[in-house]
Amino acid sequence: MHRVLRAGGLLLGLFLIGNGLVMLADPVDWYFAVPGVTATGPFNQHFLRDIGLIYVMMGAGFLAGIVRPRDRVVLWAASTLWLAGHALFHFWEVSVGICGTSALVRDFPGVTTPAILGLALTVAATRFHANAPLPRRA
Repeated sequence: MHRVLRAGGLLLGLFLIGNGLVMLADPVDWYFAVPGVTATGPFNQHFLRDIGLIYVMMGAGFLAGIVRPRDRVVLWAASTLWLAGHALFHFWEVSVGICGTSALVRDFPGVTTPAILGLALTVAATRFHANAPLPRRA
């Protein structure tokens, strides 16, 4: 189980960091390349770079959780909290009529899937941590 957690954290962390770095390095290309983003409002370089920083920090949280297993649950939960809030915000936009249900399908891979993966990894890490033997003290 430990290997699965580390592999999942690595993949999600690298995806988040990669997305964030592209947002930081080339926000114009990111804005026009990601399906649906142009429908959310006009291009705003500062805003995209702010969010790019968030993605880099979330990815760093997942990577840090790999090398700091004692802190994994907190690090992953903090990153997952933003991912889940972001996904729920997209669902809220549909529920109040800001956009149609097709937006949920379009956004699922890049918005909802990372939130689901983060939640699954955090829950699994919590269970693994709770069942892990306590270290012996000398």
